[in-house]
Amino acid sequence: MTDDYIKHKYDPILPQKDEWPVVKLSKSRKEFVKSVAEASKKRILGLTGGNVAVLKEELETTLYREKLRIKQNPWAVDPDDDYEFWNNVKGSLLQLSADISTPKIEKKKKYIAILDEITMRYAEEIASNFKHTHYKFTRSIITSGFARLLNAARVKGIKRLFSNQYSLQDKIQTIGETEQLRDLASKGTIIMVPTHFSNLDSILIGWIISVLGLPPFIYGAGLNLFNIDIFAYFMNSLGAYKVDRRKKNLPYLETLKTYSSEAIQFGVHSLFFPGGTRSRSGKIESKLKLGLLSTAIEAQRANYQKGINDISGKVFIVPVTINYHFVLEAPSLIKEYLSITGQERYYAESDEFSTSYKISKFLFKFFTKGSDISVSVGKAMDVLGHYVDKDGNSMDKNGRTIETRDYFISNGEVNLDTQREEEYTNRLGNRIVEEFHIINRVFSSHLVAFTAFQMIKKQNKKLDLFNLLRLPEEDIVLDYEEFKQEVQRVLDQIFELKANNKIHVAPHLRRGIDEIISHGLDNVGMYHAKRPLVKNSEGNIITEDMSLLYFYHNRLDGYDLEKLF
Repeated sequence: MTDDYIKHKYDPILPQKDEWPVVKLSKSRKEFVKSVAEASKKRILGLTGGNVAVLKEELETTLYREKLRIKQNPWAVDPDDDYEFWNNVKGSLLQLSADISTPKIEKKKKYIAILDEITMRYAEEIASNFKHTHYKFTRSIITSGFARLLNAARVKGIKRLFSNQYSLQDKIQTIGETEQLRDLASKGTIIMVPTHFSNLDSILIGWIISVLGLPPFIYGAGLNLFNIDIFAYFMNSLGAYKVDRRKKNLPYLETLKTYSSEAIQFGVHSLFFPGGTRSRSGKIESKLKLGLLSTAIEAQRANYQKGINDISGKVFIVPVTINYHFVLEAPSLIKEYLSITGQERYYAESDEFSTSYKISKFLFKFFTKGSDISVSVGKAMDVLGHYVDKDGNSMDKNGRTIETRDYFISNGEVNLDTQREEEYTNRLGNRIVEEFHIINRVFSSHLVAFTAFQMIKKQNKKLDLFNLLRLPEEDIVLDYEEFKQEVQRVLDQIFELKANNKIHVAPHLRRGIDEIISHGLDNVGMYHAKRPLVKNSEGNIITEDMSLLYFYHNRLDGYDLEKLF
């Protein structure tokens, strides 16, 4: 990995837009949706074991949850016939339950027909409405829009809003294995798996895909975001398919996974946020949502079963970390995290992007701050977590070439083994978490927040986390000289980790310690009304918000740096 960041746009060497898999998919959308619905139905029937009673129970559970959703949490983007459709499902199920004369095998067919209607509806709802004729225009609007905001911020004048004086590459540093990513995108199918901290992430990753000259990626976007017409237009144009997090029933979840798997088999590059949602704690994700991730394993095995054994059928996993000095939504995210009692619960969707005005305000506030962003692209892996070389060959720990196909063979042929694929999915999830930590790029803001919080924690050893966070801010003062010594100790350990290829660091961490601290204090939580860390009039370090300090401290969780205190 290199500290150099991109200063130019690559020349397009990848297939032209008419050859993009996502374009081919959009042209055969109707047939693709039907195939997803049919495959989903078969998966669900397999999971119910062909048992009519189990299938009936799943359909009734789905109906109950959908009726509850319509009543308690309707969205403007929901289909106009939502109530009517599920009322018809209810009528059909009631009629079947009351019918005692129909033979069991005929009843099963009718239950399957109801399931068929449901999966078809879900597949149609999920499917992207990508239009390649809109893609180039949308991409240019986003790129120029970001740049205009950046120029206005840099030159502090609205007259410069339409200037091209600065480029996004001046603000967004893209580092890591970008050449390998481009090479492999022209050979096989890429699944990009980024960390997820902010609502800005999807737009940012879209811009990175564009600036690297890559074809469009499909990605799941919250259905609630499609409530806004202009945002729906942009997301459709950029390849987003819809994910409704209100729906937790088996038919929906299986249809969603099937859509992903079938698209990967089609050769369409995909983007997952494997954490499932934005990190509420500020930590790099350590436990991933394995549902969509399992579709990468499934697609790879399916390609081998189809006899696609060359590089064109190979699926590559590319971890990406997004590094910010501050996250605009941090106050609400950490509040939500701290309210969790350890039991899984329903998250009400945030309204931060509920109107186009709020989106514009969000972006403008971000770009009117001088803080940099960096995006770290990790080494590509196969679906088993092995690194691959520039030609896409999988390598073991000793650098020897191995055949990924061999891991899907039993009794001499490639076959489905659910237990085996679950194990592979867990292994891949663990490898992605490892890579997230390796390619994570430490900023000065992370360093000062981590050190300050650990010092406060050490001074209050008898307090648990929640009591620690309730400490009055006016009682928390860190002597600057002591703080500087501790920052240096943590920084030394970080550079030791870097020497062992276990972390990455921003160039500004090579400055003098006082300058690093000053840079960190200037940037950490720079947007928030209450700052996580500031210098007081005596030159010592204080906090205005312990919860925010904890949020930014958490970025360096997972490296055993706590042992220094």
